[in-house]
Amino acid sequence: MTSPIQPRELLQRMFGAAIAAAQPAHCIPAHLPAPPKGRLIVIGAGKASAAMAKAVEDHWPGPLSGLVVTRYGYRVPCERIEIVEAAHPVPDAAGLDAAHRIRALVSDLTPDDTVLCLISGGGSALLALPLDGITLEDKQAVNRELLRSGATIGEMNCVRRHLSAIKGGRLAAACHPAKVVTLTISDVPGDNPCDIASGPTVGDPTTCDDALAIVRRYGIELPPKVRAVLESGQGESVKPDDPRLQGSEIRIVATPQMALEAAAQVAREAGIRPYILSDSIEGEARDVGKVMAAMARQVALRSAPFEPPCVLISGGETTVTVRGNGRGGRNVEFLLSLGVALNGQTGIHALAGDTDGVDGQEEIAGAYLAPDSLQRAWSLGIRPRDSLDNNDGHGLFGALGDSVVTGPTLTNVNDFRAILITGAPAA
Repeated sequence: MTSPIQPRELLQRMFGAAIAAAQPAHCIPAHLPAPPKGRLIVIGAGKASAAMAKAVEDHWPGPLSGLVVTRYGYRVPCERIEIVEAAHPVPDAAGLDAAHRIRALVSDLTPDDTVLCLISGGGSALLALPLDGITLEDKQAVNRELLRSGATIGEMNCVRRHLSAIKGGRLAAACHPAKVVTLTISDVPGDNPCDIASGPTVGDPTTCDDALAIVRRYGIELPPKVRAVLESGQGESVKPDDPRLQGSEIRIVATPQMALEAAAQVAREAGIRPYILSDSIEGEARDVGKVMAAMARQVALRSAPFEPPCVLISGGETTVTVRGNGRGGRNVEFLLSLGVALNGQTGIHALAGDTDGVDGQEEIAGAYLAPDSLQRAWSLGIRPRDSLDNNDGHGLFGALGDSVVTGPTLTNVNDFRAILITGAPAA
């Protein structure tokens, strides 16, 4: 290398490249369907849905109309597709109204019409339409319990599908007999379309009994009406072999792996060997942090299984079982656990962030960890282990000036983690 490694600058450029790789303007146009004989109706939900709608408008040759719902602050101006903003991760009345309106838009279609459904992460909360007998307040309570429980995203979405009048294939069924083409940006480990925004246009192989098993597994308190819906089977979703779904087509246009590969290319261009460990790591964020710390130390001290300088890259969606009352998110929880386990090991730097720009419920994407982060925290009177116990990653990294703030990224391909091992103290 012709110049010293600048760890923070390199890691931030890698994170930026991961986000850029999943921008709808780049990944939507090649996947647009052929113009139909009838109407094109555009609907959708998710943190990227407004940017996806804008990409459709910019590249669609004929008439279209529609409505998509996105997170507050993620609006992108469109001329023909209405953009509605609603709450995430806990649904609100704006999302409920948008879901009612979207279902009404597709209620009188013909076989000559095409529905273009734009789905991305966050759609589970944004497309909130409870089954009969369940109120929005019930859904909000269940969502809060799920977010605190430590359940995986697949488990959370299984429960959500069986409480919804629009998820779990129900939206595609409502579009029948029109053709449905779903363009989706994956934010889930394994890229299973059933789990992206709880699969509103995808047949669901899981059952109410599966949802109840998850509720029991994590000790989740359910409102009586919600439990009755699951126990009675009223919440059963639309199954993959339902004839109303036979004209439905799913196209995944961006994935976590694509984002990680873009970040890896930035590292190569800087003369650093990248190693993508996985695009689908799950588990408790603090446990993943401990494991990654052990791997990074092995590289730094033993040059095994990789020789430094190198960078270990991973994605997926970890979970946090909330025990404290701090300001946290799964990426800063991972990073704080990593830092505590590394305990100031020289030559190891890391960045972790959510590609949607929001880690937890904070308008902060994630944070940067340096070998001296713990020492600087102690000098401010902050005990990192106490911060971890209190789920206060944002509090600690904010005090250090090491939060990573991107603003709304207009996309979402899940978590990004990069651990840079220089092999020697960095310049």
